[in-house]
Amino acid sequence: LPPDTVLALHGDLGVGKTTFVRGLARAWAIKESITSPSYNLYSIYSGERQLVHFDAYRLASEADLDALMIEDFLQSPWCFAVEWPERIADALPADTWHLYLSIENDQSHKIRLVIPV
Repeated sequence: LPPDTVLALHGDLGVGKTTFVRGLARAWAIKESITSPSYNLYSIYSGERQLVHFDAYRLASEADLDALMIEDFLQSPWCFAVEWPERIADALPADTWHLYLSIENDQSHKIRLVIPV
């Protein structure tokens, strides 16, 4: 994952989006416990890379995202990992990476990464 990347995490509730973010945090030597940001909208973690873990589920519109002024907190190198990106799709940059997570009928996980060209 290149530095200064928005990563949109798509998938149903309980599919493993926060678990995936925990893996990113571990890879970037972030020591803090990673939890779902559902109640506080976002959490910022520091390690080899700054990780902003954002949950867009409760946002009413993209204007709500603008009001949070998250870009003012980003310190390169960073990753902005957003759960429920469909809620703010029009606000995501064109170079956003999209990770699709699902659980198949046999209970195996399916992961598909779409990288902008």
